[in-house]
Amino acid sequence: MPVLLERPDPALLLPVAGVRIGVAEAGIRKAGRKDLTVFLIDEAASVGAVFTRNRYAAAPVQVCRDHLAAGQGVRAMVVNTGNANAGTGEAGLADARQTALAVARALGVPHEQVLPFSTGVIMEPLPLDRLLAGLPLALADAATPEAATGAQWLKAAEGIMTTDTVPKAVSRRLRVAGHEVSISGIAKGAGMIRPNMATMLGFVATDAAVAPGLMDALVARLADASFNRVTVDGDTSTNDSFVLVATGQAGHAPITDLDSAEGQALLLALTEVAQFLAHAIVRDGEGATKFITVRVEGGANQEECLKVAYAVAHSPLVKTAFFASDPNLGRILAAVGYAGIDDLDTTKIELYLGNVHVVKAGGRNPDYREEDGQRVMKAPEILVRIGLGRGDATETVWTCDFSHDYVSINADYRS
Repeated sequence: MPVLLERPDPALLLPVAGVRIGVAEAGIRKAGRKDLTVFLIDEAASVGAVFTRNRYAAAPVQVCRDHLAAGQGVRAMVVNTGNANAGTGEAGLADARQTALAVARALGVPHEQVLPFSTGVIMEPLPLDRLLAGLPLALADAATPEAATGAQWLKAAEGIMTTDTVPKAVSRRLRVAGHEVSISGIAKGAGMIRPNMATMLGFVATDAAVAPGLMDALVARLADASFNRVTVDGDTSTNDSFVLVATGQAGHAPITDLDSAEGQALLLALTEVAQFLAHAIVRDGEGATKFITVRVEGGANQEECLKVAYAVAHSPLVKTAFFASDPNLGRILAAVGYAGIDDLDTTKIELYLGNVHVVKAGGRNPDYREEDGQRVMKAPEILVRIGLGRGDATETVWTCDFSHDYVSINADYRS
């Protein structure tokens, strides 16, 4: 079960003017489940995206990069689940291109204006015939009145799930220059999660107006504050993709400076959405029973704070100790020590579990009692705070524990 994460209420999800969504059952891997989703985007929208840094980038990721580089804008996105179309060579590239071309022909737009996405099993051929047969159904769904409703965002969140146990969707409202602005977003991911730009897909849209030249910087800042700060198992997927769409239909003048009052207001709201979705992925981590925040303070710079945070968050020994609520906290110190800070002075290390001071000046705090550490570790949400005593930099990473179910889910993933 996910950690303090409930199924979204469709009544709380907002439509985004300029975006219509269609979802269909194409039988790509399993019959009787939503597995094909299309987003139709009105002209003049601005789009930004970031993708996996895995060198084995999936075929659709490669095609998306090519199409965005063409600079013709984006009119549609098509997402299939059940098959990642990764590790599939030239045939996989041809399938991804054919997918985009089929959508483009149906819409009467250039194929470079369609972005394809896939998620699921790696190194298996994409069942293109089933995908193409399902496209008319998804496009027909996108032509209904419901396609432009908030509830359709929930339907899309269901349509991109793989091992997720709950769909992940959220909306926010704000005012920009006197105009009401809506934001809605969905994501999927539960395993093979360490975005490095999780198997992660994220799609966020707003009707705010943003100058096209700002979109790459904006989406990168959002990713670095959210999806690039979470990990379930330390595995960077071949298919990680995060896309931001700004349709410009809220009625205000385009934002041309992210440091302006309007830019900061939009950035704050978008960051809330992106962080909610990123946290939801961790809360729904495969077999997760606990949501863990690892905050590293007092670093000389951001890079070394992240090295320490990820060393702790990735450690199987740390994660299994949290699952068992076993305060074997020397494991955390060991991870700090091997994080890669060559001149680390361990006599300055401080460690807290919640409000419990565990390590003082590099050694066990004389006042620390193991029952206090265990009490904190039994909670579903846990804060690990590590002080390095080297400077003023601070970074935060979110992760989960490792349970028996994580092994079972991944051992049986293709079953």
